[in-house]
Amino acid sequence: MNGLAHLWQEGDAVGRAVAAMLLIMSVSAWVVIFWKGWLLSRARRDLVRGAQVFWGSTDLASGQAALVPIDREAVLLPLVESVSAPVGTGTLAAQSDREAQLTRRLRDSLHDVLQRLQAGQVLLASVGAVAPFVGLFGTVWGIYHAMIRISTEGSVSLDKVAGPVGEALIMTAAGLAVAIPAVLAYNIFGKFVSACEADLEGFAHDLRETLLNQPD
Repeated sequence: MNGLAHLWQEGDAVGRAVAAMLLIMSVSAWVVIFWKGWLLSRARRDLVRGAQVFWGSTDLASGQAALVPIDREAVLLPLVESVSAPVGTGTLAAQSDREAQLTRRLRDSLHDVLQRLQAGQVLLASVGAVAPFVGLFGTVWGIYHAMIRISTEGSVSLDKVAGPVGEALIMTAAGLAVAIPAVLAYNIFGKFVSACEADLEGFAHDLRETLLNQPD
């Protein structure tokens, strides 16, 4: 902490801007990590439980009603609601056959749900990719700034070089400390989203086939 404080006090506008950027990226990444961890864990549990309750219902209306208190993150309800809503007359959608209507509605609803589940992934990927280079830039700039200051003093010794260079290297460590949690979270959440996507696609397929087999 003393090294960071000294680095901040001795740094110029560029060094402080780099440190502030790393801090902003770190805070943003951790906010997304906690939020997505909470959202995906709830969505995963609700998806498994909701599918069981829905398929245990007697009809579409009762299954939709049973999902309301269970599906807290709205991962299954949009799909069920999409096939329950009436099609407006006089539209191109109404002119297509029932199979095409169900396929289009379920596809659009599935895309909307997956887009919500994937929210924040771009930020995590960006932080994981950019933060190490931002920290490296901070280190290079800090070393350059330290060398300029040392050269103006007229005498160069190991102790005068080691201190400023060591403090500048903290920026590289800070960049890695920001990037590593973001990359790990991105990979873990990607697996969660992929698992949810597979289950949702299966649910949409089964729902479509069930409705097609029902009499008009």
